[in-house]
Amino acid sequence: MIGPKIRINGDVSGEENLLVEGQVDGKVSLGQHRLDIGTTGKVNADIEARIVKVDGEVNGDISGSEKVIISSSGNVRGNIVAPRMSLEDGAKFKGSIDMDPGKPAAQPAKPAAEAASANGSRPADTAKSANGQAPVPGKDKSAQEGLSLKAD
Repeated sequence: MIGPKIRINGDVSGEENLLVEGQVDGKVSLGQHRLDIGTTGKVNADIEARIVKVDGEVNGDISGSEKVIISSSGNVRGNIVAPRMSLEDGAKFKGSIDMDPGKPAAQPAKPAAEAASANGSRPADTAKSANGQAPVPGKDKSAQEGLSLKAD
């Protein structure tokens, strides 16, 4: 914790969570940890952390690898990059938000029904009759086709 009467000029980095109630001028880098800026906290720095929650004031860019939260008492002037972002009612913000989650995760294998429809065939258990309904097991093909109507 950086207390309300502490002022730091320079870079802050670490491998644990941090609560800032005082003032930090420089750069804050916490890697895969959480940064909370309390209601009395003032940060004039670019921030990098897994989760960033702002209850105080930030002048600088924020990069959150998981999410960034600006509470109703928070005031941010800078750009935000994070896959998830929350701006509570009453929060003050000036800048841009980029919610690009980065590289997409490896796509899971397609289920058999999707894989079969991708190559043009349809598994027997997902075949549909002419009326759009799945066939009823044990019924003959004519029952599955439904009624055909002829116009005069």
